[in-house]
Amino acid sequence: MSILRKQLSILKSPTPTPATLGGYAEAARHALDDAAWAFFEGGAADEITLRENIAAWQRLSLWPRVLRPVAGGHTRVTLVGRELAHPILLAPVAHQKLAHPDGEWASALAAAAQGAGYVLSTQSDVPMESIAQAVLAEAGCGPLWFQLYWQADRGFNHALVQRAEAAGFEAIVLTADAPVQGVREREWRHPLPPGASAPAVHLQHAPAAPPAPDTYCAGVPAHAPTWDDVAWLQAQTRLPVWLKGVLHPQDARQVQSMGVAGLIVSNHGGRTLDTAVVTAHALPLIRAAVGEALPLVVDGGIRRGTDVLKAIALGANAVLIGRPLVYGLASGGALGVARVIRLLRDELEMAMALTGCRTLADAGPGLLPANGAATGVVK
Repeated sequence: MSILRKQLSILKSPTPTPATLGGYAEAARHALDDAAWAFFEGGAADEITLRENIAAWQRLSLWPRVLRPVAGGHTRVTLVGRELAHPILLAPVAHQKLAHPDGEWASALAAAAQGAGYVLSTQSDVPMESIAQAVLAEAGCGPLWFQLYWQADRGFNHALVQRAEAAGFEAIVLTADAPVQGVREREWRHPLPPGASAPAVHLQHAPAAPPAPDTYCAGVPAHAPTWDDVAWLQAQTRLPVWLKGVLHPQDARQVQSMGVAGLIVSNHGGRTLDTAVVTAHALPLIRAAVGEALPLVVDGGIRRGTDVLKAIALGANAVLIGRPLVYGLASGGALGVARVIRLLRDELEMAMALTGCRTLADAGPGLLPANGAATGVVK
């Protein structure tokens, strides 16, 4: 075990640290200027989906079972054939050096120290090779995936995927729900200074998109990925391909029919289409549409360990957290991120014990009264 891993595992700090995720969010707000805070915390338009993502999980009640044997319980899950210590993964978040000088390097090391999976963004400020070298050297690290924002040039996309393969990444996550950027009004009111969000290291040499013949969204959708591009991508890599940003059950069935490795139920954290369906509502519909075999990960509004448990009960195999990562990073660097992961895991363990779940396999739809009442089945 490396010295850094030991430090992050012990989670000791000479200065007082927040005791809740809300405390980390408050500390991050104080640490970041208005522009950086708007970049990370803001959503699209009126930010209705951003708020509802959180509220939807909060509105779901848990139905505790008592006097069940919970001694010897654990949070372990299996995701695409790999056993993980817990179901919490870090989502792809762009330009993390806006939150802390160490950027993605710090959050990736924190994930490795806590056994959490890590998804590196195309828009990272740290090269994928540096992240892989640091993370994969850590025994017990979670899965390391590379998130791909589709570029207009297929050859450039292929080159990025080849780099990820060579570096040791274990999967490619294609983002499907952002053919154009959302109406980011908060970011418009608090713009980043020139150069603050310069092209990410992976995109510095990306060919410019050819001019589009129409003016619809400035022609950007002409280069957006389609189902044909998903099939092309699968043919170009030996790595499993996940699709991120699926909300509709029909799209989920299409994903399944193409042999995609798994899908991420996501509305981009409320940053693209405002008033889009929240993920807590889409998740059970998608699970019902695809059955039990297809791996599902969900993000959007996860702020408590109880939210993680509810997501598992609704059919997710794991969850992704994005903004909570930023809260920890901005307020405490790698140690802050590690503490956030540990905090959510601790809350998850307590919620499991208090609902009678010795393992997450015990977390079925019967944990949620509405589902249990509707089906007449209480697990």
